[in-house]
Order: sequence, then structure tokens, then C-alpha cells
Amino acid sequence: MLAENAPSPITGLQISPDPLSPLSNPAWPAIPSRRRIRTTAIVVAAIIITLLTLVLPYNSPGSALLLDRQLYSIFPYPFTIQNIIYLLLAWSLADLYVRWRMTKREYAFLNAGFLPEDSITMLELHELGPIRARVAPLHDAESGFLPTLMDMTILQLQASKSVDQSMTLLTNALSLMGDRVELRYQMLRYMAWLIPTIGFLGTVIGLSLALHLIDPKNMDLGRVVGGLSVSFYTTLIALLASALLAFAQHGVQEQEELALNAAGQYCLANLINRVYIDQEKPGGAS
Repeated sequence: MLAENAPSPITGLQISPDPLSPLSNPAWPAIPSRRRIRTTAIVVAAIIITLLTLVLPYNSPGSALLLDRQLYSIFPYPFTIQNIIYLLLAWSLADLYVRWRMTKREYAFLNAGFLPEDSITMLELHELGPIRARVAPLHDAESGFLPTLMDMTILQLQASKSVDQSMTLLTNALSLMGDRVELRYQMLRYMAWLIPTIGFLGTVIGLSLALHLIDPKNMDLGRVVGGLSVSFYTTLIALLASALLAFAQHGVQEQEELALNAAGQYCLANLINRVYIDQEKPGGAS
């Protein structure tokens, strides 16, 4: 209930439409299946490799650089270092795409208007139950920063009737969720390390073969050059793929961390700072 021009705190929440209803929320950004997206990405990468195989002439510079499809290649086509790198890159970008879709969902929650955002409305404890009931179904172990924080904080407020304890809980929850976000990118960091490692492996194999074939009395110059080309081309493709993956990972992780920080700030500004606890009521606490 709003009370204008009154000395007492202004309390009461103008209940917005239920965020779970079709009218107020036609569709939250969906989170696709990680397995399906990875499979799709690998299939798309395989199709692109096939198209490049058909378009680029055999033993041409482009075919040698991008596919290692050349006369003196030391790997049986299509099982070349370049093609393996493309498949690993596709798998990693698919995982980043899922994380990006999750981040879009987090920003949708921030714009859903779960809490009053004006400068005068305050909340009483009895009004927090309906809010928690609306956000509780919206979070799980994978997504829902804001619903999770609101759910935990409201529960703490209802149980302890203490703003200080609720603030401590919010701070600890943000720290744990930040660690969880960091852990989600461990596999992608490993892939960013694995891709150039495979490229360097091709370099070592190519140089070893080239050195082995160097024989002043009977030297096969074509195979020597083929081994050297493998060493340089695989390293070049691996470094480019690794740079692309690192750039994409940095962008997506930054957006996810910003969404988490924004969720914490939203709870602090629109929940913790708005709760009015009547000290005269039994059980009231600061």
C-alpha cells in the first residue's frame, strides 16, 4: 500500500503481472541443448571441410594451407591436423554459443521487473512471499542468477528478519556464483590450450620428417618441402583458431560476469535496501 505525504516509510508493492504468465512473458530466451548444439556445430564444420575439399583444387596453395590436401602431405586425408583443429574449434564455439544464450536469459531476468525500481516504494516482509513464489521456478543449477539471489535473500529475510544477515548471505552467494562461472570455462580454456598444442605437434612431426629426408646423396626435395609446409601451415592455422576461440571466450565470459554483478546490484538496490522491518512487531530485527 502506498502512502503519499506521510511521515512513515512508504511501503507496499504494486504487483506487476506474473512473470510466468504468457501475457507478461511470451517466452524467456530458451537455453538450447548443449549436446545438440555441439553435434550441429561439428556437422556444420564437416560440411564446410567437404565444400572446401570440392572447391579448392588438389595440391593448390589454398588446399595445402587450409586442409593439408597436397601431394606430399604426411597425413592421410581427411585425417589432417587442420581438419582436427576445425572440429575442435566448432565444438568449443558451440559451447560458447550455449553460454551466450544463457547470458541473454540472465539479462532478460534483469529487465523483467521482479521488484519495484522507483525511488519511493518499500517492501514489507509479508509482501516478499508472492515475489519469491514468482521467481523460484525460474532458476536451476545452470542459469538464473537474479532469481537465485532473490530466492535465497527473501528466504533469509523471512527466516531471520535481519537485513544484516541477508546482506551477508547475498555477498557469500555472489562469491560462490562467481567461482561457479569461472569453473564453467575450464574446459574452454583447455581447448584454447589444446588447439595450438595440436598445431605444434604437426610442426614437430613435419620438421622431423623433413630432417629425416635430408640426404645429400639421394634427397627427395618434394617430400622435404612437404614436411616443412606441414610444420608451418599447421602452426599458422592452430594459432589463428586459438586466437579466435580466446577472443570469443573473453567476450562471452565478460558478459556473463557482468550479468552476475548486475544481478547482485539489483538485489541490493531493489530488495535489501527496500525492506521495511517494523521494529515494534514481535521478532523485528535490523
